[in-house]
Amino acid sequence: MSAIRLLVLGAVRRHGRAHGYQVRGDLEHRGARAWSRTRPGSVYHALRQMAKEELLHAHDRAPSTAGGPPRTEYELTAAGREEYVALLRAALARYDQGPDLFGAALGSVVDLPRDEAVALLEERMRGLQEWRSRVTAYGTPGDGPGRPGHLGEVVNMWLHSADGDAAWTRGLIERIEGGAYVFAGEGEPSAGVPGAGPGHPSGTKDAASQEKAGPAGG
Repeated sequence: MSAIRLLVLGAVRRHGRAHGYQVRGDLEHRGARAWSRTRPGSVYHALRQMAKEELLHAHDRAPSTAGGPPRTEYELTAAGREEYVALLRAALARYDQGPDLFGAALGSVVDLPRDEAVALLEERMRGLQEWRSRVTAYGTPGDGPGRPGHLGEVVNMWLHSADGDAAWTRGLIERIEGGAYVFAGEGEPSAGVPGAGPGHPSGTKDAASQEKAGPAGG
């Protein structure tokens, strides 16, 4: 599973139809380069590759009236919409993945219904708890001299990480169940990032209104 695929599919979905520069602007505005391995070249590669896989439909555009080069605009196909939701669900539910992939999913969690988001995060919690039980079966640093020795520091590090992750996930579930954020089917979504609006790279229309109104122009 790839964070860049999830990020790019999500950005195209938010636009309805977008070229590479718009997708880059969307991801940069969300700070994706700070917490993922997203780079400009990887964005364009992902767009072209997913067009080959028929997850995106490529629209050839004429050169701009300002004299710029022609740009290809991309739009999610039916298969692309299914892939996006499948990647989003899997990345939210799994605990054994890099932070960039989970961060990409968390940034789009509101694209799912509230109840489904909670269920996926609870599945993640169960995975963390099961993994912790397997690790502690080998012993912990407090079990006594020589068990498990200096290697217990490795166990200790992972247990602290798992406990912190579980506590944070539990808090997120509580916030969502308490009514935080606007999820799919609940009305107009919040901007989700500072400064979203007319000057925001991802445009002014959310994905739901794009789908109702049809693909946007250039």
